[in-house]
Amino acid sequence: MNNVVNLRRERKKRLREEDVKKAEQNRIFHGRTLSEKRLSSLEKERFEKILDGKKRNDSESDAP
Repeated sequence: MNNVVNLRRERKKRLREEDVKKAEQNRIFHGRTLSEKRLSSLEKERFEKILDGKKRNDSESDAP
């Protein structure tokens, strides 16, 4: 005779395996490499420096 299979456990096991596969696909699709992360970080810092250089000082504009 065959072993008795708990259908609830098998269903949950199958769903967990599908979730793992979906997570792996999402990591591939949405993930970024380390070099891409560094590049975007450097780019962000560069834009912030440019913006900080173009800010106006309100204390200087108040002088007559």
